[in-house]
Amino acid sequence: MTLSTDLFDKEDIENKMDDVEEVKEDTPAYGSAEWHDYVMSLFDKTEMYNGNPLTTGLRRVAEELLGDILVSRPVQVIASDDPNGPGRATVSFEVVIDWMNSGQLRTYGDVADCWHGNSDDLFCAHPAATASTKAEGRCLRKALKVRCVAAEEIPRNKDVVAIVRQSIASKPTTGEWKSEDPISDAQINFIDVKCKDVDVDVLKFINHGKESYDSIAKVSKSKASLMIKVLNEYQNQSKEIPANVVGYQTNWR
Repeated sequence: MTLSTDLFDKEDIENKMDDVEEVKEDTPAYGSAEWHDYVMSLFDKTEMYNGNPLTTGLRRVAEELLGDILVSRPVQVIASDDPNGPGRATVSFEVVIDWMNSGQLRTYGDVADCWHGNSDDLFCAHPAATASTKAEGRCLRKALKVRCVAAEEIPRNKDVVAIVRQSIASKPTTGEWKSEDPISDAQINFIDVKCKDVDVDVLKFINHGKESYDSIAKVSKSKASLMIKVLNEYQNQSKEIPANVVGYQTNWR
């Protein structure tokens, strides 16, 4: 009895190769006019909400079409107070894909915000986590080149336009502020980010001048503006960083 060493005969192999070529021909080119509709057809109904894909679905389809996701993480989180809600957060996110599992890496980044005006109340209780999910969805839909937003980017029970208009109407329109006004949350967050970028201790930095502060909240708005200017000079290397302020501390708050 003679045993063949081939698992398939020549005709079977040729038929299978024809099937592969047919599948490839049916798949639109990446980013083509037909690409969006093709990608959207791959989402399961459980991965959609009102015609928009959930981030979990974007993650699955991205790996199916583009390659393994090697990195998916927030790279920066900026939290601040929300006078009319439990909190506010802005998250910068990045996704790294092993493109077509070829060993070539592609990185996609984006940012997203969460506050009471653009997120449902249930998720407002977790502003950083919610903003992170939104930002991840933005990265993935950018990688997939789809012409839609992620479902998490659209609140289900909020009129965002009305809330924003009301917020604008309730604020002074002159834009005036007094130099002795206390430092703003935005300035505090900016100083923190800049100090981290240039490896500077926040508390040592704000106390490096003539005045001393036991808390950054004691800094005035005008003084904070000057501090930000100095940090920018540190970053562009137009001013040397004093040795006694070097060393960013994550727990400075």
